[in-house]
Amino acid sequence: MIILVGPSASGKTYIGKCLEKIGFHKIVTYTTRQPRTKEINGVDYYFLTKLEFLNKIEQNFFFEYVIYNNNYYGTSNNSIKDINSYLIVEPQGLKKYLNIPNCVAFFIECPEDVLKERMKKRGDSELEIAKRIVNDRKIFNSTTKKLCHYQIDGNASSEKIIKEIEDKYYGCLNLAKSH
Repeated sequence: MIILVGPSASGKTYIGKCLEKIGFHKIVTYTTRQPRTKEINGVDYYFLTKLEFLNKIEQNFFFEYVIYNNNYYGTSNNSIKDINSYLIVEPQGLKKYLNIPNCVAFFIECPEDVLKERMKKRGDSELEIAKRIVNDRKIFNSTTKKLCHYQIDGNASSEKIIKEIEDKYYGCLNLAKSH
């Protein structure tokens, strides 16, 4: 399983879509965050109310869950399956995944000015951008980077990023590429 970790707008979703093109499937997680324009329930996330999310916590539905930017995010127990999948997680949840065999974590780095520009392009307000940058400075730090197996330049070309992830992932698993 590939784990992608990085600040807001570092390219995690885009990298995930590139991984899908080469045969990986996305593990769809749950959130109480409001959907962004063009996001689809069950494809991008499973969007829940806070009450629905809290009920699922009570039912031990989640492998892990965190609060990030005042919203809940979680991964269901039954979605942690095979090595040909990828998942986007927040730093608070990362540690639990590192205990899973065949799990390789990649930290996506990107210059702050690029992050801000990407957030503007996706329609985030100036206030939202400022809050995310301040929050991300706190939680996406050197400790988080050290927990990940590898660091990737989220500002590189998609071809370079995917080749680097594939090479390091399959090298780490000592497997031949299956596609």
